[in-house]
Amino acid sequence: MIDGDVRGRTWVDGIRPYVERAPLAALALGISSGFPYSMIAATLTSRLAQSGIDKKTVTAFSLAFLVYNIKFLWAWMVDGVRLPLLSRLGQRVSWMLLAGVLVIAAVANLALVDPVASIGATATAAILVGAAGATFDIVIDAYRIEILEPRQLGVGTGMNQYGWRIGSAGAGALALVIAARHGWEAAYLACALLALPAMLVALWLGEPARYRPPTERRGVAQAAAAIWRPFLEFFARPGAVVILLFILIHKIGDTLGQLVLRLLLDDLRYTNDEIALWDVGIGFWAYLVGIFIGGAMYARMGLKRSVLASLILMAVSNLSFALLAAAGHSNVGLGGAMLFENIASGIGGVTIVAYLSALCDLRFTAAQYALISAATSIVGRVLTGTTAGAMVEAMGFVNYYLMTGAIAMPGVLLFWWMGRSGLVDRSVGSAGVEGEGDARDASTP
Repeated sequence: MIDGDVRGRTWVDGIRPYVERAPLAALALGISSGFPYSMIAATLTSRLAQSGIDKKTVTAFSLAFLVYNIKFLWAWMVDGVRLPLLSRLGQRVSWMLLAGVLVIAAVANLALVDPVASIGATATAAILVGAAGATFDIVIDAYRIEILEPRQLGVGTGMNQYGWRIGSAGAGALALVIAARHGWEAAYLACALLALPAMLVALWLGEPARYRPPTERRGVAQAAAAIWRPFLEFFARPGAVVILLFILIHKIGDTLGQLVLRLLLDDLRYTNDEIALWDVGIGFWAYLVGIFIGGAMYARMGLKRSVLASLILMAVSNLSFALLAAAGHSNVGLGGAMLFENIASGIGGVTIVAYLSALCDLRFTAAQYALISAATSIVGRVLTGTTAGAMVEAMGFVNYYLMTGAIAMPGVLLFWWMGRSGLVDRSVGSAGVEGEGDARDASTP
């Protein structure tokens, strides 16, 4: 499968794809994907706080993020519903343009509402941004997977994550700067323009060569079939239940560890300046380095070895915080733990997401990836939201972080077994197979 030709590759071969057209396009896609999230995250929090809205109401706006967790419910539309008039440009391009316009309209609407005059209208506007942003994400993920060749999945995923960070952080910073000078309305309207990179990429590259329509004919019955066929295709694969189990459990240890990190730092009496330096500052750049390394590893080592290595690194990185908790307040210890954790997370964020992308069938890319991405976080969110704090109080930070490392091991061992048994190769969908989808279906617009 996609690991078949990794022998003889050099690390230069692993880095070269970073300057190819499709991975560079993935960078632009990531910028547009990241900014709507920022508009209803820290940016909206700052706007509400500066408008004198009470803290309880401000924190309630986090419910707008729930829309991102249920986007798989309508992702099938991006695969199975053909848009009037716009569809002449292609299924993916037409949906990219529509979703981009919806995001611009939703952000502009949020810009024009007055939180002081109507907090209800502001909440509705925030939810609309979440819905439009989640739809934009569905299209962008499908487009990203389909413009990248299997050998580019790692690097392309890394470039996409770079773009997401730029779009998210850039939009947040741009909004604050403009708001300080011209008001929040102007700030939001200016940030709405960040939807354009993805739309322009779609117009520039056109319909992905690897896109495959889910049906040869279009109609109501075919659109309805698009709802269930992505699920049927996935669960008809050999070992589908095992693959789903891996998707569900592989992030639990990392999620549990990150949730209580700030509680650990507070318990160890780190100052805000120290946290800003080591967690926000050094940690951020270490994560970017990890993304670059992850893309090169995937291209150089292939899918199975790079994913297994990243899973091991992510599991072991939790142990560094157990050592920090045992050692007590130490800037050297915190710096080392942050470097290790964020580089490992950056590597895993690329290689594992690339594998999850490769699982998709090119006929159902949007629906399947939306479902897979939702499944990766659902177990961790349930556990972290209900038990993490209680476990820390019961066992202490040292034992808690040792436990998170242990919890990560089943995912490592399961993927190792999947690789040894050949299930990893058999699980890969047409998105991860060289040559699949390169010849355009005759019925494709």
